[in-house]
Amino acid sequence: MKISFKYISYFFLFVLGISMTLTSCTDDLNVTPKDDDEFLSETFFQDPKSYKEVLAKLYAGLYVGGNDGDGDATIPGKNPDIAGLGGDFSSYLRLLFVTQEFSTDEAIIAWADGTLPTLNAQTWSPANEFLEGTFSRAFYHISVANEFLRQTTDEKLTERGVDANLKAEIANFRAEARFLRAFSYYNLMDLFGNVPITTEKDPVGFFYPEQKTRAEVFAFVESELKDLDNSLVASKANEYGRVDKTAAKFLLAQVYLNAKVYAGVDKNNEAAILCNEIITGSGYTFANVPYSYLFSADNNRNGAQSEVIFPIVGDGNAIRATGGGMSFIMHASIGGSMDAASRGMDGGWQGIRTRREFVNLFPDATATGDKRGTFYTNGQSKDINNVSTFTDGYAVTKYINKNADGSAAQRNDIPDIDFPMFRLTDAYLMYAEATLRGAASGNITTALGYVNQIRARANAQAITLPQLTLDFILDERGRELFWECHRRTDLIRFGKFSGGSKIWQWKGGSINGNATEAFRDLMPIPARNIQANPTLKQNPGY
Repeated sequence: MKISFKYISYFFLFVLGISMTLTSCTDDLNVTPKDDDEFLSETFFQDPKSYKEVLAKLYAGLYVGGNDGDGDATIPGKNPDIAGLGGDFSSYLRLLFVTQEFSTDEAIIAWADGTLPTLNAQTWSPANEFLEGTFSRAFYHISVANEFLRQTTDEKLTERGVDANLKAEIANFRAEARFLRAFSYYNLMDLFGNVPITTEKDPVGFFYPEQKTRAEVFAFVESELKDLDNSLVASKANEYGRVDKTAAKFLLAQVYLNAKVYAGVDKNNEAAILCNEIITGSGYTFANVPYSYLFSADNNRNGAQSEVIFPIVGDGNAIRATGGGMSFIMHASIGGSMDAASRGMDGGWQGIRTRREFVNLFPDATATGDKRGTFYTNGQSKDINNVSTFTDGYAVTKYINKNADGSAAQRNDIPDIDFPMFRLTDAYLMYAEATLRGAASGNITTALGYVNQIRARANAQAITLPQLTLDFILDERGRELFWECHRRTDLIRFGKFSGGSKIWQWKGGSINGNATEAFRDLMPIPARNIQANPTLKQNPGY
């Protein structure tokens, strides 16, 4: 059974002034109550059920772009969270996919919507509306978390006469809200570097939040995640889809693995220690099921769920996202001669494929080889001569909106697939990488065993110790974790995102690819956000 709270209506009071503690621009974040059906926060929180409804909003906000699913500003009553960008385009998961995948060798999109093509080519500018959406979406999420934390202090709960049992439950909710806030700050730090930090301690009202250095954001996220080990529920003690202590450890391990990039410090040993704790003591276990089960419509119950630490939950009936989240990933990756029904969907949008250099990471992706090389090649060329032609480039069939046994999902227009944001297999690979990077606590033989366990599930040939190199780890992360929103971060950590050390088709805007400027390892602070908060300083190179 999937999480019960997702069936709560996504209708939620957007508290007056939430956005003002954020970017100081109410035009960018449309969160002011609009009619008599929306209530001010103090009234709303008089209802004991409201607390879990806000928590549901925070989780659902990772998938959908508004209270009514995607939200469509052109339809009365269907307002997206982010003004100026439709709820489908401004879905948190969709924007992560756009920024983490299209800018790399793993994906390319045919569409020419606005500035979208510049993400394919690493030629974006501060005027890019998709980067603006990403920046605003993450800060919007932070603003909701901050307001929830303001409204759930012991003092507030006592004033409202909240009983002891509900208070104890709300304490767990607060910890989860802090985690989701830290997750947003992690993404902002990763993508944009120097960003403001606002918390529930900041006043509600118009002011310009102070921009912090990337190292300061790193320190804030690290402190939050370490502290959450004391307040999040025990590992695997929460409802499916809600985070626990292991999710915080996992995110902290990611932060530490990238510490050299974010803060100029080596935290590989700390990353290895956390990964070891997750692998050996969390209760999450490697899913001994076919690789495809991890990405099917019933991946919450077919055995794959044993290794998924933090899913972004999808449900065709309960989550009305026609263009955000997994609905986008599924529809946009179907086209050409592909049979949409065989993918469990009602049609394709002729958008996303992969690039030839990524296909080349699977030399044994045959019927008897690596099962992770899930490419659709019928009528598709490996080379991409024309970015706007869907049949240029192999299509990808990693995700499928059918159950593992081949039976139909609930619907064919909105998928049931849960997106595996954190999974145990990644902890295996992070442990191996941290060990190769010199983690004192790491054991290279153990690391090799983890990598070969992953490869055995994929029906890929085992490797030997001399083959376990950092270059191999980068490639293996691609093979195992592609289209899971990791690639850009991984390539930057390995020094192969910008520059010329790794080239792929249409990188830099040319058919065979070319080197790009090193400053593109950071995205620009969006121009409209700087206009809204003139104290923000642009990243170098832009």
